Amino acid sequence: MTKKKIQLFTLIIVLGITFGCTNKKPSTSAKINKTVALNQEIPIYNFEQLEPLLYTDSDKIHIVNFWAMWCAPCVKELPYLQEFATNNPEIELLLVSLDFTKDIDTKLKPFLKKNNINRKVVLLDAPDANSWIDKIYPDWSGAIPFTIIFNNKKRLYYERSFENLEDLESEINKIRNK
Repeated sequence: MTKKKIQLFTLIIVLGITFGCTNKKPSTSAKINKTVALNQEIPIYNFEQLEPLLYTDSDKIHIVNFWAMWCAPCVKELPYLQEFATNNPEIELLLVSLDFTKDIDTKLKPFLKKNNINRKVVLLDAPDANSWIDKIYPDWSGAIPFTIIFNNKKRLYYERSFENLEDLESEINKIRNK
């Protein structure tokens, strides 16, 4: 393990002990610190590295959302995705940023901090989108936001933004109720 990974792991453990052993809700500053800790290192994946995260052998529901900071509908739905994941810790949320790798430190990390995004974010660095979009879903035009909701029994694809929390919950219930 690298020194940074050990430090991040230690920070996560300390935060877990500090806030997991109390009935109080974490303060806003605690949430911000969790965001900073989680998204301090944003992994950069090529498609081959990302692809295994798009499938599961378990009943656990996964949400994978492809988005970018420059996409207004993407930014608008991020709070709904985050709130749903916060209220449903049994669901795994992965936010796949399609922003430029050169902007991670100067734009992406500040954006995540400013918007209190505390879910796992990875950056997909696969410039030839035509080579991987069809592998994800042949009917996907490449427009974002694009969301996959799945478990080991069912997969649903959404080439649209979720308008509100109820809209997202309604779609997730299509997997839960099967």
